[in-house]
Amino acid sequence: MNDGPAGDQQTWRKITKTRAYEEVIARIEEQILNDTLNVGDRLPPERDLATKLGVSRAAVREALRVLESQGVLKASVGVGRDGGTIVCAMPTEALSRVLRLHVALSNFPMSDVIEARVMLERWSARLAARARQEKHVAELRRLVEAMEDPATDRSAFNDLDTDFHVTLAAAGENVLVADMTIAIRESMRIPILTSFQAMEDWDTFVAHLRDGHRRIYLAVAAQDEDAAAAVVEDHIRFAYSALGWRRPRGL
Repeated sequence: MNDGPAGDQQTWRKITKTRAYEEVIARIEEQILNDTLNVGDRLPPERDLATKLGVSRAAVREALRVLESQGVLKASVGVGRDGGTIVCAMPTEALSRVLRLHVALSNFPMSDVIEARVMLERWSARLAARARQEKHVAELRRLVEAMEDPATDRSAFNDLDTDFHVTLAAAGENVLVADMTIAIRESMRIPILTSFQAMEDWDTFVAHLRDGHRRIYLAVAAQDEDAAAAVVEDHIRFAYSALGWRRPRGL
């Protein structure tokens, strides 16, 4: 990590295209891909970067906003070493935001999203069982018990359900698999809740979900990789089959 601006180490070529902010993004990406900008590095001050690239400060500002929304940069409030724009790593939030919007716009068929989730969660469950860290097992148990509480309503159950699958993904300790799994599950949170709210035989349905969650937790706790992978697939396929395997209208 470098405390000062990383601009002194790079060659910033001037920009000539009309949509200048897109080219600013491209130049910053170029520095990252060339390994001359790394996590923790600070970009040159806005005015300096605009001069180096031959663009307006507005173009630089817009580019930084876009990259911040993608989880690549973070604006740090402060003076001197405590201020400026820092290269960061927040892929989960960015992936979730982008995927959520594309799922909502029907850019991915729901069946494709479900199949991707099955593949990723099978692997996450297998890795979680293999690693079997007590902190993750304890959290899975806590979430299972909370979901089994009769006082848990549909909205709270959906939040706990999401947390369970997010915890399962994190327990596998493969950052990329976890981030992709979390992004898909988070993108489905609202459609799933809408379907939960419309479910007529909720008691029967939720009993199946509770049983599935407990079986997943027990397989992970027992370090049974095959069972964990098989149970999580059965659990996901049952849920979407019972919900109709389709997106609620308007989502």
